[in-house]
Amino acid sequence: MGLSEYQTAVNNRRTELLDQVDDASLLNEDVLHEQVLKGLIDRTLLEQQAGKLGMTVSDDTINRLLRQEEIFKDAEGNFSNEQFANFLRQRNMTKNQLFAEFRNQLSLDQLNASIVGTAVYPMQAVSQLIDLQLESRNIWLHRFKWQDYAEQVKLSKADIQAYYDANKDTLKSAAMVDLAYLQLTPQAIEVNEVAQEDLQQQYEAYKQSLAVVDERKISQILLTGKDAKARADKIKARLAKGESFAKVAKAESDDPSGETGGDIGRFNPAVFGNDAPAVEEALAGLSVGEVSAPVKTSFGYQIFTVTEDNGSKIPSLENMRTELTAKAKEYKRQEMYADKVTAINDLAADGFSIEDIAQQENVPLKRIKDYRKENNQSALAQPAVIKQAFDEFTIQDQAVTAGIEVGNGTVWVQPSNYRPTKTLSLTAATPKITQILRQQKATALALQEAKKLAATIKTPADIAKQPVRLQALGEINRQTTQLSEKERGLAFSQQAAANGVVAVASETETGATLLVGDRIKTEQQSPLSDAQRAQTAAIIRDNLGQDQLQDYLDYLRMVYKVEINEANMANAQGR
Repeated sequence: MGLSEYQTAVNNRRTELLDQVDDASLLNEDVLHEQVLKGLIDRTLLEQQAGKLGMTVSDDTINRLLRQEEIFKDAEGNFSNEQFANFLRQRNMTKNQLFAEFRNQLSLDQLNASIVGTAVYPMQAVSQLIDLQLESRNIWLHRFKWQDYAEQVKLSKADIQAYYDANKDTLKSAAMVDLAYLQLTPQAIEVNEVAQEDLQQQYEAYKQSLAVVDERKISQILLTGKDAKARADKIKARLAKGESFAKVAKAESDDPSGETGGDIGRFNPAVFGNDAPAVEEALAGLSVGEVSAPVKTSFGYQIFTVTEDNGSKIPSLENMRTELTAKAKEYKRQEMYADKVTAINDLAADGFSIEDIAQQENVPLKRIKDYRKENNQSALAQPAVIKQAFDEFTIQDQAVTAGIEVGNGTVWVQPSNYRPTKTLSLTAATPKITQILRQQKATALALQEAKKLAATIKTPADIAKQPVRLQALGEINRQTTQLSEKERGLAFSQQAAANGVVAVASETETGATLLVGDRIKTEQQSPLSDAQRAQTAAIIRDNLGQDQLQDYLDYLRMVYKVEINEANMANAQGR
């Protein structure tokens, strides 16, 4: 297996995972690389074993199977040599390479089937499993919290020393750094105003998104010179009284288009350059035959009329101003955010401290003391951030990292005061040992009390006589969510005598639990059909088969020597 194959597999797996999560910082790259490497090694081991066992497929069989593939068939359902050739060209493969790949996969499938398919789980055992799920009984419960017994616990120095001596290897400090960091999101960027051209840009984008074509045909009257404004106002008044636009244009317009009644064809904003927004606004809402107010442009004063309109009706820019302003602000915010991210990255690359970057770019500087490598519960618990914070070179140089994408923002971190993991001294470990022993001994006291009470409960009448209140849960089954997983197993562990109850006590996650149950009842009629029972058996056998496959792979790892080029792996993982 080569390095390129490994990197391709990692990239493919990363892409699959990113399709499932939005935040790339949640990916644990170390775990990703570890899983991909294990998968490739497993596949290689199985390939070698399939070859050793002679599990191969002939060319005739591959030919027959390929001819059945829909991807190689033409419209009539027949095998097409042309489509087969196109398939090979698109993947830059030869026929022999495809045959080798196909033969290899079929051999692997054959070996997998021979291992997974040998799992046996009789229908009688399946029926017994299903019947267990149909059991129900009435339950009474009381939980004894270990905290209620903590004050009764007495610990000596000898107890602490004994625990320390027996568990020294597990009593280690966590790897930690003190972390200074900057966190920036687009929402933190303030955009107060947007220019008219920004609104126009958003408006044009909106129209393009609707695939709207402006089909308005317009005519104009252009007036130039020092008296252009006065002339325009007089002509507007004449047009308002009903004079023909075409006749007035021919007589009064200073533009050559006046000869044709002012006709300038379909409206095209590009023709008007920087004046386009003003012209667009003047034309907004005009129906065929209506005349605009005089518009001052770089050409002079222009009066427009719409002579024909076959286009789709869309809101004017003015009517959409609120919406367009919001979009323009967001667009500008994203631009400013990208520029700021680039600026901070440049400063970090130039060796500036995180304090200087924060001051120069006006970004709040935040700190986390005792930032942990394992069991991190801080505000920056993403695997991508942890990996960068504990990077060997970053710690050594105490450098500011490049931007790390986290959610919809970016984080820059600078670690300091690195403390590697090490075995704790007795003094340092004492608080932790004290907590562990106190909980253990308090739990033992809680369990002792629970067992003492359980021994006194034989009949339903005994339940109410107890010094603690036993909560009646009613009739429950093995799927109940009222009990923890351990309690569910305990609840159905013993059968009660006829007309009696059985009381059991056990240590649990929170201390101890006392459970009282009446006689276990089983539904007479199973809700599963014979087909569903067979399907359940198939699922169980497949799960058992997968376990057998893993056992077989463990065996192959002992038979074959697996060598890993650690230098290449470190390079591929960016270490």
